Amino acid sequence: MLGSGAMTNSIEDVTREADVIMLVGSNPEEAHPVAGMQIRAAVERGCRLIVADPRSIGLAAHADIHLKLRPGTNVAFANGIVNVLIREGLYDERFVHERTEGFEILSATVRDYTPARVAEICGIDQRDLVSAAKLYAAADAAAIVYCLGVTEHSTGTDGVMALSNIAMVTGNLGRRGGGVNPLRGQNNVQGACDMGAGPDDLPGYQKVADPEVVRRFEKAWGTELSREKGVKATECFPAMIEGDIKGLFLFGEDPVRTDPDTTHVIRALEALEFFVVDDLFMTETAKYADVILPGRSYAEKEGTFTNTERRVQRVRKAVDVAGDTRLDTDIFIEIMNRMGYDQPRLTASEVMDEIAAVTPTYGGMSHARLDGEEVAGRGLQWPCPSADHPGTPILHMGEFAQGLGAFSTPDYQPSAELPDEEYPFVLMTGRVLYQYNACAMTGRTEGLSELAGSSFIELNERDAAVLNVSDGDRVRVSSRRGELETTARVSDKTNPGETWMPFHFQDANSNWLTNAALDRVSKAPEYKVCAVRVEKA
Repeated sequence: MLGSGAMTNSIEDVTREADVIMLVGSNPEEAHPVAGMQIRAAVERGCRLIVADPRSIGLAAHADIHLKLRPGTNVAFANGIVNVLIREGLYDERFVHERTEGFEILSATVRDYTPARVAEICGIDQRDLVSAAKLYAAADAAAIVYCLGVTEHSTGTDGVMALSNIAMVTGNLGRRGGGVNPLRGQNNVQGACDMGAGPDDLPGYQKVADPEVVRRFEKAWGTELSREKGVKATECFPAMIEGDIKGLFLFGEDPVRTDPDTTHVIRALEALEFFVVDDLFMTETAKYADVILPGRSYAEKEGTFTNTERRVQRVRKAVDVAGDTRLDTDIFIEIMNRMGYDQPRLTASEVMDEIAAVTPTYGGMSHARLDGEEVAGRGLQWPCPSADHPGTPILHMGEFAQGLGAFSTPDYQPSAELPDEEYPFVLMTGRVLYQYNACAMTGRTEGLSELAGSSFIELNERDAAVLNVSDGDRVRVSSRRGELETTARVSDKTNPGETWMPFHFQDANSNWLTNAALDRVSKAPEYKVCAVRVEKA
């Protein structure tokens, strides 16, 4: 639709230049606290805030409008906003005419998403929907910020596309204080995507399906490459069970803790003929490995990270650690050599030079430049195609990467699993401020577990009264995939019929319950919606 998946603007640009921020499916004060702090500061300076989230997150108390959406209804919400913008004539007619295509089809798609219908689907007041659309449209610069509350659904891709429609129809792309801005989940997940971690891509989002692209990489690497797309991580587990994948090399990941339907994940790992884990710690997943290779942390190696705003920053080795550990690159190179591919050993700087040579968006970057006075520790934002290019803080200025921006036309589809008589509650999952993902590092940090060290489930006050559950009581939570016992936190943070759990804690990991239904495009799991039963333990 717009090109590469990344923040179109920088965090500072959004939080200092936007007149309105629309925050959708994101709780940055807990999941991305640096960005969250800056958004809070922006609101205190006078920036208007729209929060679209099923929970009463901290920033909702500071919002001009809080749309407490029913989980899994992001597409309907975004289509409803666009319906109002078009019906009320609040869209940027010139921008739409000059820089986009498919507006007529979009108009036809959203025609049925009236405020009344969307309010019914999303469980909100239609007046709030209309007010949010008008507030966003009236701003000189309006930014959309979203996170996993949009993407971790069986319709997550549609959700992202629908939000992009809002920005594009109002001309809030390619300008300061605007854009569509995903907050990426890990410190270098953007960099991993940039480097071709997806099975459809080679570095720089150059497509495996493009024969010319493949030929260029074959020439650069001196070997023949497959023309076949790979499979995404979440697709690997069913393939292991079926016997199509017999061996797995896993590094820096703990799917037994972090992937949905833990029973399914364990079954897949146990079906492998050979399983290798490269990690810093003995994780829950590593317990199933045939071979464990001790890796090194960020503080023990040189290189770069690419953060959520496309900023490539240097990481420098800080410490030497005793013991038989190796750099990930050394491990990969050794395996490549032993398997018959002659790969010379490269320094981190040489790896960066190769990245620049084969990845046009990184073409002007090098360790020498990133370390130099010109950059002065600030990093460089891609695209940075040449050594004299200053980097690109704002994408899509003047034109989109693919020429005209194409409107998407997603229709709302319900989540893959909805509550019923047997499992009457919706379960959402997410992060808390004091822990991170599988707790591999935060769980070993002195003091953090005293602040947040065990599992819990948020219950609405009305539901708790019906269940005869008080705050602090132990409850049993079950789904079609598993059962666990945890502690109830009773409040009005969630709506009636909806619950929420963190996934960090091994004493009652919510992923024993979650559904492995996948988005048809991204193959991201539907962590944010599954059906559960809650009973007093």
